[in-house]
Amino acid sequence: MEVFDAILSRIEVREYSSESVPDDVKLKILEAARMSPTGLNLQHWRFILVEDKNNIKKLAELSTTGKWVAGADFAIIVLTDPKYPFHLVDAGRAIQNMQLTAWSMGVGSCIYTGVREREMKKEYGIPENLTVAAVIGFGYPTRKIKGLKNRKKLIEIVFSERFGEKLRLI
Repeated sequence: MEVFDAILSRIEVREYSSESVPDDVKLKILEAARMSPTGLNLQHWRFILVEDKNNIKKLAELSTTGKWVAGADFAIIVLTDPKYPFHLVDAGRAIQNMQLTAWSMGVGSCIYTGVREREMKKEYGIPENLTVAAVIGFGYPTRKIKGLKNRKKLIEIVFSERFGEKLRLI
């Protein structure tokens, strides 16, 4: 799948089949995170791969917005160092790389950010200097999904030279 096709078709998937995602696919997804750019090339993000079903269920329990993750085949906890003002941008870059890579290989995913962080840090041994930027659940979708997106028109969100000026390209 071409990158732009993945961007156009990828949607959030919260229902997963019982089929396991192979380790080589998981490694590619993690490699996509590692290859994502970071401000000043600091590479301050860290990732925890969660595969054990009990640990995945614990993620759901410690979530305020991602209870669905209990059905995921695996999850990745994305950690960043908040001392860098761009840490969440860097997390977003890694997350986008992982989700697009997964989608291109038929693996669905969904992100959530609502977590009980203090409890998560204790449960997963996360150092105090890092923050939980997000958790991503991954797995094969329960059914064939064709990404359908309801997005505003480009002319509504992009301007030429100054805010409010009609986009020249259209």
